[in-house]
Amino acid sequence: MEIKDLNPQGVWRNFHALTQIPRPSGHTQQVAYYLVDFGRAHGAEAFIDEAGNVVMRKGATPGYEGCAGVILQAHMDMVPQKTKESNHDFEADPIETYIDGEWVRARGTTLGSDDGMGVAAAMAIIEDDSLEHGPLEVLITKDEETGMYGAFGLKGGVLQGKYLLNLDSETEGEITIGCAGGMDVVCAMEYKEEPTAEGDQAYRIALKGLRGGHSGLEINEGRANAIKLLGRLLFAAVNTGLATLCTWHGGNMRNAIPRDAEAVVVGADGEALRTLVEKCRTLFNQEFEAIEHGNIQLTIEPCPTPPLRMPAEIGRNLINAIMAAHDGVLRYIPTIPDIVETSSNLAIINAEDGQAEVDILARSSADSMKLWLCNSLRACFAMAGMAVEFEGAYSGWQPNTQSPLVARMGEVYERMYGRKPLVQVCHAGLECGIIATHYPDMDMASFGPTLRSPHTPDERCLIPSVARFYDFIVEILKEMKNER
Repeated sequence: MEIKDLNPQGVWRNFHALTQIPRPSGHTQQVAYYLVDFGRAHGAEAFIDEAGNVVMRKGATPGYEGCAGVILQAHMDMVPQKTKESNHDFEADPIETYIDGEWVRARGTTLGSDDGMGVAAAMAIIEDDSLEHGPLEVLITKDEETGMYGAFGLKGGVLQGKYLLNLDSETEGEITIGCAGGMDVVCAMEYKEEPTAEGDQAYRIALKGLRGGHSGLEINEGRANAIKLLGRLLFAAVNTGLATLCTWHGGNMRNAIPRDAEAVVVGADGEALRTLVEKCRTLFNQEFEAIEHGNIQLTIEPCPTPPLRMPAEIGRNLINAIMAAHDGVLRYIPTIPDIVETSSNLAIINAEDGQAEVDILARSSADSMKLWLCNSLRACFAMAGMAVEFEGAYSGWQPNTQSPLVARMGEVYERMYGRKPLVQVCHAGLECGIIATHYPDMDMASFGPTLRSPHTPDERCLIPSVARFYDFIVEILKEMKNER
């Protein structure tokens, strides 16, 4: 069986179609045109706004003409992560999906169910003329995963609805009413490389096999960070005189916990380096056995000696800053101690050819804590001689515990499934807070099917949860008949 044959077929058929269209963040034009054509083919007004978002509008069904409008909102881009063994080209190749028991997965890559399932559900609603609903809009934003650029670029007056259903949460049976804000901390410097010494042998040290994960939803699980682990090894190698740093690369997405990293070093005592690498491999797997399950791979192999390397002091300073920089949970919400308030993800490092850059995503539901964390990171990397900039700041989505929409959704869910949904705030970034700056009177809530390990090649979607998620949307739209 293929995923397009699963139920509800409208959702899975459309999700399958999305998997055939390359749509990594930053490359969404093709899928945007596809969505516009899809909307128009099913009787909706559809267009791309100034920010590159897709908007579809469909009129009310008979008897619902006077209802308040509802907006279904999701994002069209996906996080491009793959295993080291995969040759997948996210800008050209379709995602290869398969059914694994009750889950749908992708072979060697992210699945794109974040937020392809939300997009597919909205498409299924648009194409089904048998459903009952008031004035309906669909907003599919661009480049949510790299900085929520579509939401930031959305203009006031584009949307007409009163209620917004964000379809980008990741546990069925939960309704999210608030989320953390975020800020990118970008640390950079230039340096003049020095010649490697005659007789020096170069070695490539590679670390891979980590679980990685979503830097908001899974930051509290204590998963290993490849950049931090490799930093520990390099700190030991450099400070014992075994090696000098030449290059260092790790991670590729600001909102994904880095799964792999590698460095090239030069040193005269290869056997001592190999002993250190083996010691660290054993130690890291022992420390993270309960989380990484013994899968941390750490290797060393000779490689061609580069003609230039980092100056020793620059390399030490960079390693020291990586060692000292905060990574992971900083604080939980004092009044909701199960929810992370403030965290950072040391996400990307690239140091080569006289340039070094480190990218960190800081999150917090409290703007003051977010600024404190960012300034502490600025201070850390400034001591290493790096210039530090803050980019892409956005505030959190503040929960409205008196939301009429959330109250109505809770009633509908309990009637359908015999239990109350969990109403919560989350540490991930959602576009609702940004959209609210353009539409301050809009009532919003977020929900979705059950996804696990988004932003990693282990991403998967729980098949039975999709039908419950979709049926819930349909029933909410029908229930809004008396909302004005």
